[in-house]
Amino acid sequence: MTRWLAVVGLLAGLLASGALRAQTLPAVPAMREVALDSVQVAPQAVDISGWLLLDKDIQLELGGAVQNMYNFKFDKAEKQFRSLRRRYPQHPMAYFLLSMSNCWKMMPNSVADTRYDKVFLAYADTAEAKAEALYKADKHNYEACFFLSATYGLESRLHAERHNWRKATVAARRSLNYLDKSREANGLSTEFLFGQGLFNYYAVWIGQEYPWLRPVLFFFPKGNREQGLAQLRQVGRSAFYTGTEANSFLISILDSDRERQTAAAYQLAQQMATKFPDNPYFQLNYAKLAFKQGFLVESEQACLSVLRKYAVGQVGYEAYSCRPAAYIMGYLMQHKYRDVPQAKNYFERCVVYSEQAGTTRRGYYVFAQASLARLAVRERDEPAARRYYRIIVDNTETGQVEYEEAKAWLRTHRQ
Repeated sequence: MTRWLAVVGLLAGLLASGALRAQTLPAVPAMREVALDSVQVAPQAVDISGWLLLDKDIQLELGGAVQNMYNFKFDKAEKQFRSLRRRYPQHPMAYFLLSMSNCWKMMPNSVADTRYDKVFLAYADTAEAKAEALYKADKHNYEACFFLSATYGLESRLHAERHNWRKATVAARRSLNYLDKSREANGLSTEFLFGQGLFNYYAVWIGQEYPWLRPVLFFFPKGNREQGLAQLRQVGRSAFYTGTEANSFLISILDSDRERQTAAAYQLAQQMATKFPDNPYFQLNYAKLAFKQGFLVESEQACLSVLRKYAVGQVGYEAYSCRPAAYIMGYLMQHKYRDVPQAKNYFERCVVYSEQAGTTRRGYYVFAQASLARLAVRERDEPAARRYYRIIVDNTETGQVEYEEAKAWLRTHRQ
């Protein structure tokens, strides 16, 4: 149910935001060390009456709404969430689902899209208040702990992407605290394993690779990478609310340089794209992974679908989503179809989409400029090549392949 559940709402949020660089973190209040282990705990005699999270009738009722949310049919989904709120005004679930809906509205460019911040935070604050009231009334209400851990995790992710490090750290520590409390319910439902799985996977290595995060991680327990992967797979297979979230994370994890399981990531991305055909985030993952695996027909179809949906103004399909789609199409036109004019057209569209999305310092913007420069060199159009290579030099840093290529060409082709 939450893409950034629990403490790794901060950690994974930082990874996704591209914010992993040296930062000066403000001092934060010390918190007791929590003993979060990776072993599933058998449930004791727990009174689950009133727990909507485990209510099968509620799951049946909300199945279509959750499907609509992940398929970017937000109006339909939120209508059902508000209906749930009317019937259970003192329960956090409806408020949390509404906050989640606004999180997905930010996707796939959540780093830059701030349009839904205030609405998300309002729903998150209410969900936290409702869950706190339930927890104060019953310290064994692990459902309340679940929603508190989840909501603080979402909040920490948003603050991290907005570079508000103090708020992100405080929210992450609160999330971890409630995640530790909720582990006693692990045996009741796989929903409770999602936060455990994310933490176990990320915590084991992130402090080593990003030393500037060590002050944030000082009080955090060690993780267990293999256990985390196993838990996420289990959640992805069987959890009603958190299954899609777990699979979304698994796609990124399996395709990472650390795991190098691109084939498995592609298979999962294909499943998600088929299940949620109007979700731009899943469609882009599928297009890129199909391309990476050499399934060019599938990648082309997915890219054209993204571009068509953007052209007709479909919800969620914006310039940011079109950058990789246009670049892949340019590559296919150049190398598969040998259609240079069409290749140029798509590369130029990629440049325009990148400028519209405000992403001109890296990635597809630079790749497209480099492709256009090479085509200009091949056609002996020196003024055009110089223009493209100059843009690359002005928008990249020393050490990048495209930067070094541009500098080398410009040195040997002075005006």
